[in-house]
Amino acid sequence: MESNDPYNIEVSAQTAFIPERSEPEAKRYFFAYTITITNVGEKSAQLISRHWIITHGDGNTEEVQGEGVVGEQPQLQPGQAFQYTSAAILSTPVGTMHGSYQMVGDDGTQFDAEIAPFRLATQGSLH
Repeated sequence: MESNDPYNIEVSAQTAFIPERSEPEAKRYFFAYTITITNVGEKSAQLISRHWIITHGDGNTEEVQGEGVVGEQPQLQPGQAFQYTSAAILSTPVGTMHGSYQMVGDDGTQFDAEIAPFRLATQGSLH
């Protein structure tokens, strides 16, 4: 899909279940996720804030909003990427996360970089 928009941010995610930090008997499933944010556009942009929607396997959802990511508000030049790792605790062995990053371009243009849904799942629970 070609776009005339000079701002184009791609977001990808990798996830891992961390059994040693989880307590299934207490309905605590600990997941780490590594996010890569890449500026594939023509202009530089800064990540200002985040908005996550976390959906547990039982359908319960929670929203998380805040400034930056891991205490940073990275400025991404064209072709530059920023990667960070964070975590989520679910009450079920499977869930999803999606959301958006609120960005601002050098010229003051504000836009959202969408974060496509990705799955959080313990091993053996993908079926």
